[in-house]
Amino acid sequence: MNTYKIAVIPGDGTGPEVITEGVKVLKAASNRFGFELGFTWYDYGGKRYLRTGEVLPEGAVEDLKQYKAIYLGAIGHPDVKPGILEKGILLALRFALDQYINLRPIILYPGVDTPLKHKGPEDIDFVVVRENTEGLYVGAGGVLKKDTPDEVAVQESINTRKGVERCIRFAFEYCKRRNQKKKLTLCGKTNVLTYAFDLWERTFYDVAGGYPDIATDYAHVDATCMWMVKNPEWFDVIVTDNMFGDIITDLGAMIQGGMGIAAGGNLNPEGVSMFEPIGGSAPKYTGKNVINPLAAICAGQMMLDYLGEIEAAKAIEDAVKKVVSQDLKSLSAGRMGYSTTEVGDLVIEELRN
Repeated sequence: MNTYKIAVIPGDGTGPEVITEGVKVLKAASNRFGFELGFTWYDYGGKRYLRTGEVLPEGAVEDLKQYKAIYLGAIGHPDVKPGILEKGILLALRFALDQYINLRPIILYPGVDTPLKHKGPEDIDFVVVRENTEGLYVGAGGVLKKDTPDEVAVQESINTRKGVERCIRFAFEYCKRRNQKKKLTLCGKTNVLTYAFDLWERTFYDVAGGYPDIATDYAHVDATCMWMVKNPEWFDVIVTDNMFGDIITDLGAMIQGGMGIAAGGNLNPEGVSMFEPIGGSAPKYTGKNVINPLAAICAGQMMLDYLGEIEAAKAIEDAVKKVVSQDLKSLSAGRMGYSTTEVGDLVIEELRN
């Protein structure tokens, strides 16, 4: 029997509520499909920071390296200045664990409303592969003459051949494995960001030579946003840099029905990966048992797929599809027609069936 050690960071606000439902569903899947999940919970987040003054304790990264994956709730506390927890936990773990791929499925499930007129599940089914450890997010740059009329702020985008190539190669392999339209789109801005995206474009077509069965094309990021709204069916897999990936995946979340269903993975294919719902901590709903847990449940489904438990992952996805199409009135907090815990129970009922 396969056994997987999972680190759980429920985080802030409604994070613990949705992660509790996700763990409940994962346990049901493991019981049905015959593998074991060992969960260890960590209190990293806003409450710990306010209590101790530390974001990640000494040795936290080395400790997390012993796990097969990390299951994350949400980071963000109203009493902590924005940026402290995000940089100190999310970005710190992505960089320290070299989680160089951010994987974001953009899938509209049957029964879920999209703001796009005349579009349905057959039109919105693609994946964004975002480079996750380089670009503008590395923190390179600085400030001169702060708070004066002559203030200068510089933020540098760092792109390496190694970092770009491993991201692009992953995208080609993922497109091959996905085996749908077998088309990979590079999203960039070659007409303005000529240095960085010259590297991206040359690397893209160099790697493409090894994948003759996959069609390739290119779109500027502004055009990508336009086509995601007008013709999302054109896309299969999109690969892009850190900043553009951050932007277009939020647009993707909206066209797939909102943050209540959007999940993602921060992947190190050779190491420890981290899976999370895309929505924030939603502190105004904390403790009310009304938040939608489906994004966290879908993140757990992605984690099982990554671990190789393909059949269990597919069963969870199928259960979620049935719940959103047959049971829920809405994906919005407080409007689902069910409580947070009841939605988790509905998924488990479908999973067992």
